[in-house]
Amino acid sequence: MFVSGASSASTCILCGTSPSPSSLATTYNFSSHLFSTPWVPSSSLHFRCVSVKAMAEIDTITVSKTASASSSPGSKQALISLSNKKDLAFVGNGLQELGYTIVSTGGTASALESAGVAVTKVEQLTQFPEMLDGRVKTLHPNIHGGILARRDQKHHIEALTTHGIGTFDVVVVNLYPFYDIVTSAGGVEFEDGIENIDIGGPAMIRAAAKNHKDVLVVVDTEDYPALLDFLKGNLEDPKFRLKLAWKAFQHVASYDSAVSEWLWKQSVGDKFPPSLTVPLSLKSSLRYGENPHQKAAFYVDKRLSEVNTGGIATAIQHHGKEMSYNNYLDADAAWNCVCEFRGPTCVVVKHTNPCGVASRDDILEAYRLAVKADPVSAFGGIVAFNVEIDEALAKEIREFRSPTDGETRMFYEIVVAPSYTEKGLEILRGKSKTLRILEAKKNEAGKLSLRQVGGGWLAQDSDDLTPHDIKFNVVSEKAPQDDQLRDAEFAWLCVKHVKSNAIVIAKNNCMLGMGSGQPNRVESLRLAVRKAGDDVKGAALVSDAFFPFAWKDAVEEACESGIGVIAEPGGSIRDQDAIDCCNKYGVSLLFTNVRHFRH
Repeated sequence: MFVSGASSASTCILCGTSPSPSSLATTYNFSSHLFSTPWVPSSSLHFRCVSVKAMAEIDTITVSKTASASSSPGSKQALISLSNKKDLAFVGNGLQELGYTIVSTGGTASALESAGVAVTKVEQLTQFPEMLDGRVKTLHPNIHGGILARRDQKHHIEALTTHGIGTFDVVVVNLYPFYDIVTSAGGVEFEDGIENIDIGGPAMIRAAAKNHKDVLVVVDTEDYPALLDFLKGNLEDPKFRLKLAWKAFQHVASYDSAVSEWLWKQSVGDKFPPSLTVPLSLKSSLRYGENPHQKAAFYVDKRLSEVNTGGIATAIQHHGKEMSYNNYLDADAAWNCVCEFRGPTCVVVKHTNPCGVASRDDILEAYRLAVKADPVSAFGGIVAFNVEIDEALAKEIREFRSPTDGETRMFYEIVVAPSYTEKGLEILRGKSKTLRILEAKKNEAGKLSLRQVGGGWLAQDSDDLTPHDIKFNVVSEKAPQDDQLRDAEFAWLCVKHVKSNAIVIAKNNCMLGMGSGQPNRVESLRLAVRKAGDDVKGAALVSDAFFPFAWKDAVEEACESGIGVIAEPGGSIRDQDAIDCCNKYGVSLLFTNVRHFRH
């Protein structure tokens, strides 16, 4: 996987030059004119003139090769070409004050001149005009030779001298804003996307990074101060050049991954390409991982498909301690679950499992019921809402006492919601200095889900099915009542977020109990029934997968507990046993034909 550095791109390109042979016939074909011109060393005093049409210009441009503007090898030159011109004047003036001759192109050169920086145009070095609508500017030996030449190789320096090519010591380049263009609101025409694929910029960056022993390459505006300090001798870092080279190659790799992803989508569009690159950008270093002895960090997925699609990774933290590794996992589980529900809903999560879920028109009641489902587990958990947290709800979260004793004020690690009123946010901030308050956008459906295994990655569609996408087929003699069917649908939404083997018992849009993560389904059932208590009578029970056995097993135990309706995928060779068992006890049985494993 690639971890991206700063996301910048350049509308202007700066390239390095590689020496050309001292005798080489070069053919130029511009418009309807064909010229065959022998290569003449730039150290020669006499050059022939060539008339060409450059880019979209109508007038003929005459380029006179009467003298090379390249400085001799050994003089200090810096090449600057930027799309993102943030702090351009700062770095340009800083380099000029240190005695560097600044070479630049197009808009970058104009911006530098406006800032009072003396600039040598790249055309003066190449003795060749920009052409093909700007596609060719710096792809020339007089540029790339000055970047790639090794200073410790005598024959490299001799070649530069022969051709009158000067060396570049600093290359400051960022790339065309391809990422921003193709993810802009309203989309982009295919041709516009193609024209925003940078060619010369990556070539210069890669050349400078390869020759980092002699050339400092900068692609991130945040590195400008460190660059100048290093050149002044104020920064003692033996790895500085190598770090800049790494960042440069990573910058280009992330850029190329975006181009590759976009072209794949345009050409084929399948979610599973034969090769997949996932660019990641470091968001924060974490105190530790799942356990204190494990180091950890958090990265944001920079794939084009993830732009503006919501999720915990892009949530805004308004208050509290820094997020931990486990915080991210739990917050993600809570947010994904609560976003499934259409009505006002509260979800409480502990160790990535929802231990309380309730939907009510009155969100205050929903919150109380969600906590009541398992107040012991809810303490120290994550509470999530799919509605805005206002003053009234914030006060309830702050003051609510545990149903176990009626006295202990509930403590949470994280509160997540789509928005907060100003007063609501103020009240929650007063609950605890450590309470993490997150504002998140709902995850969009249709994402590609990735999961790591040793030596590889698993990729699958996200599990986006809702009760409205499937059918609850009645297979028992007794059909469920309307309220029981609604309970089954509610429980089905809950169970897809519980770790397998998963059982959820629900009634009146409220989770009463759940069993999770057990190696056998019977133990998960017993946990759920025990948590539901007396409320189990007439409730709906949903299993994430089929019951392999019925008699003297999970199905019969569920029926004996007083469950009113059972919903499961079906598909077992003993499905008939489950049907017969439910018929014996007068319990409704529904087959969904959809499994919800969650490992």
